[in-house]
Amino acid sequence: MKLDHIDHKILRYLQENARITNADLADKVGLSPTPCLRRLRRLEADGVIKGYHTEIDREALGVNVTVIILVKLEREDDKTLREFEAEIKKRPEVMECYLVTGKFDYFIRVLVPTLSSYETFLSETILRMDNIATVESSFTLREVERKVVMPLPEPQRR
Repeated sequence: MKLDHIDHKILRYLQENARITNADLADKVGLSPTPCLRRLRRLEADGVIKGYHTEIDREALGVNVTVIILVKLEREDDKTLREFEAEIKKRPEVMECYLVTGKFDYFIRVLVPTLSSYETFLSETILRMDNIATVESSFTLREVERKVVMPLPEPQRR
C-alpha cells in the first residue's frame, strides 16, 4: 500500500494523540472531516493502524522491575521455535519477544513487580520449557529512552 504525505500526517498525529477528534485531525492535516475519516478508516482496514492503546505508568501500578532475557535454544528447528513462541505468548509478563541473530535465539523484555516474581516466572516458565540451552537475565537500572511513537519513513513520491 502506498501512503502519501497526508496519510503520514494522519499517522504522526494519531501516534501523538490517539484520542484526537476527527475534526481536529482533519484540521491539522488540511482536509475536511469526511475525507479525513475515509483515509483513517482505509488505514485501519488495510492494517496500517493495528489498534489504539492507552499508555499506563507501570510504576504507579507497582510493576517496577524490567528484565531483559536472552535465550539460546538447544535446537533451532521450526517445531522448536513455534513451541517456544507459543509458550512465551501466553505469559502476561512478556512485553516483547524477538527472534534474533547472534549468540542467542531470543531477546525477551519482561515486566514484573518484584525480583521474587521474576524468579517465579523464570523457574516456572522459562526453565521448565523443553530445548532451553542457555538463559541470561539482565535487570535494568534506569529507563533512559523508550519511544512510543515510531519514526515514519518518507512517503513515496508519485
